[in-house]
Amino acid sequence: MNKKNKLIIKELKGSLIASCQPIPRGPLDFSSFILASAKASIIGGAKGLRIEGFKNLKVVKKYINLPVIGIKKRISKKYPVIITPLLSDVEKLSELGAEIIAFDSTLRDRPHSVGHLISKIHSCKKIAMADCSTINDALNAIENGADILSTTLSGYVSSKYPPKNPDIKLLNQMIKKFKVPIIAEGRFNTPVFFKKAIKSGAHAVVVGSALNRIELITKSFLDEV
Repeated sequence: MNKKNKLIIKELKGSLIASCQPIPRGPLDFSSFILASAKASIIGGAKGLRIEGFKNLKVVKKYINLPVIGIKKRISKKYPVIITPLLSDVEKLSELGAEIIAFDSTLRDRPHSVGHLISKIHSCKKIAMADCSTINDALNAIENGADILSTTLSGYVSSKYPPKNPDIKLLNQMIKKFKVPIIAEGRFNTPVFFKKAIKSGAHAVVVGSALNRIELITKSFLDEV
């Protein structure tokens, strides 16, 4: 890993990374809103961003000089993986300036193997972040050279309805087993969960819905009545 990428990882330690991803084709699914959300998150203290889509990434990188985890989501009838499944996605995300490229690293059918995706990311001189659902996903990603592991997909692969709370157990397993930075992601949606993740040894925490999904924030109030 080059010095630039090592510095990026170092600067993200202990930080909040804001995931600015509205519902696709929803009322907030505009690059202008995503840019505004990113700027507001940075004012609040976010040290990095997670951005989906080529157009959105291009707009954000034009105006914001912070590390971005870039992803491209694709829905296909041929394979179940959604997050950055193609080598061409990696290449485009790299061209648009994503410092970190995240991808689905689950052990499911896919158009390109985890190893090929990581090799492509490294050939672009970017940081490879493996979005995992289990410890076995993480082990496979490490064996193929992943730079960062995350708990992003825990609860979203084996169940149609993910649990309400984050997978602290998986986070702790990954922190204990692997030497690479572990990023907590997936339902870390309160300050309490954020603090718990950092104290457990997470390198950083990605927070998304709790910051940017207005429809879910509104519903959470009504669900308490």
